[in-house]
Amino acid sequence: MRTRATIATAALLLAALTACSSSDDAPAASDSGTPAAEPTVSVPAEHEGDDLMAAVAVYTAAYFAADTDTAYAMLSARCAKEITKDEYAGVVQQAKTDYGPDHPATDVQADVSGDLGRATYKVEGLPKFDRTKQPWALEGDAWKYDAC
Repeated sequence: MRTRATIATAALLLAALTACSSSDDAPAASDSGTPAAEPTVSVPAEHEGDDLMAAVAVYTAAYFAADTDTAYAMLSARCAKEITKDEYAGVVQQAKTDYGPDHPATDVQADVSGDLGRATYKVEGLPKFDRTKQPWALEGDAWKYDAC
């Protein structure tokens, strides 16, 4: 139950952050016939790593819940080249079997510099899985786990 709540909360946070920076409207054409520039959205420094923190929460919850589709989709392209989805399914299933599904990420901190991020967090009840400056990569508009 707690895992679903963590995933739902993180998903809502990601949706809210995405909604703030995306637009369904096409750029308006100017009098010259060229599209007008889209407005620039700046993120206040204190919220710069919010989407990375949400990604860490979703990935960690999916990993321990053996949600292969979600967890594997959150691997960077580089990491996905190193392990097949079927092999990864075995890894997350073993984690769920060994530790159970209810181990959310806590005390998540994120340092972001362009398309590179570093996440520091604890895994509730499993200190051996606590991470410091774990690498993440921004691919497209999504943070991907890059610690392979």
